[in-house]
Amino acid sequence: GDKAFAQFLTDEIKEEKKIQKHKSLPKVSGGWELEVHGTEAKLVRKIAGEKITVTFNINNSIPPSAEEDTQEQQKPDEQEPELTSTPNFVVEVIKDDTKQTLVLDCHFPEDEIGNEGEEESDIFTIREVSFQPTGEADWKDTNYTLNTDSLDWALYDHLMDFLADRGVDNTFADELVELSTALEHQEYIKFLEDLKSFVKCQ
Repeated sequence: GDKAFAQFLTDEIKEEKKIQKHKSLPKVSGGWELEVHGTEAKLVRKIAGEKITVTFNINNSIPPSAEEDTQEQQKPDEQEPELTSTPNFVVEVIKDDTKQTLVLDCHFPEDEIGNEGEEESDIFTIREVSFQPTGEADWKDTNYTLNTDSLDWALYDHLMDFLADRGVDNTFADELVELSTALEHQEYIKFLEDLKSFVKCQ
């Protein structure tokens, strides 16, 4: 059984490498620096007295696909539909002269992906906003967290503009999806390779 499993994995790795779009991770425009630790990625940029960091994790970032839909439309020779990784991401804005960090928890709504037609609509939304003490690893649950579900639209729009002014806009979100998808695929191939070595190990 293990032999067959290892052979299957070898073929699978070959296939995945064939469809891999990016041999190296795509860049995010706008002067963002990328750090990757396993499945977690962090983008950092500094502008006039502020440091903006965007953190996301590729685990569980691929929305469950509607299996039934894709089956019928697939032509026999077609590759599987492309998987896109749309992770939640956290934006932290740190101003040099304050002890607080503004934290905005953003995500890609599932129904928005693919609705490219509407120019106006944002491809990501802000879910929660809070202040956290700068430099502390553990955030406190006791800090007030603003949930945007019941938020005044004008305030919400200002928050979105606030992010856009710092380079977190639709273009950035598109590039983040591209980066995350490439990272996810890279990790998946690495996982298959590790699994193959593990299965073959006596």
